[in-house]
Amino acid sequence: MSIFTHFTQPLLRENPITVQILGLCSALAVSRSLEPALIMSLSVIAVLLFSNLSISLLRHIMPRSIRLILEVTIIASAVIVVDELIKTFAPDVSDYLSVFVGLIITNCIILGRAETFAIHHGPLESLADALGNGVGYAVILIFVALLRELLGTGAILDLQLLPTIDEGGWYRPNQIMSYASSAFFIIGFLIWGIRSWRIEQLEDEEYPTTPAPYRESA
Repeated sequence: MSIFTHFTQPLLRENPITVQILGLCSALAVSRSLEPALIMSLSVIAVLLFSNLSISLLRHIMPRSIRLILEVTIIASAVIVVDELIKTFAPDVSDYLSVFVGLIITNCIILGRAETFAIHHGPLESLADALGNGVGYAVILIFVALLRELLGTGAILDLQLLPTIDEGGWYRPNQIMSYASSAFFIIGFLIWGIRSWRIEQLEDEEYPTTPAPYRESA
């Protein structure tokens, strides 16, 4: 598989949110507006790149007995650096994101790519995989944030796109978009739409829908 394929596959075919159903906590919590969603997306991409590259370079010398501990330590180190940078350059967003930056450590996307991909592949393939999964995560998160902020306030990044009734316009902001449940439904409809389009992503039925033929006892 080429490096380009490692990058493009997580964008749609194996998207971490819509296909693997990972990273939903931050997608629900920080997608109320675009700015924190952008910063969270960049944070996840940065941590993914650092952790995948580091683990790929160290994969031959990591003792198997403590491999998972070392992986978590590497991820936690990257998250601490990212968190401090956000606090320094975007303190208001840092307050809004609160504990969710720290919780990147437990993000299943990052640990999953480290354990299932980076530990078995070289640095270039691991970087491509990390960037693909990070961008795939970011696309969904930013789409949800754009929709929630636009429908919830009529504006995006303080730029008023839909004139609200309070300002003499026609649009009444949808207050439901301020709740995390709105992100849950948006992502749910997004998954439904993508899987209706790409039917190969549908899971096999766990239980058959048609009953087994009735057999008369002898």
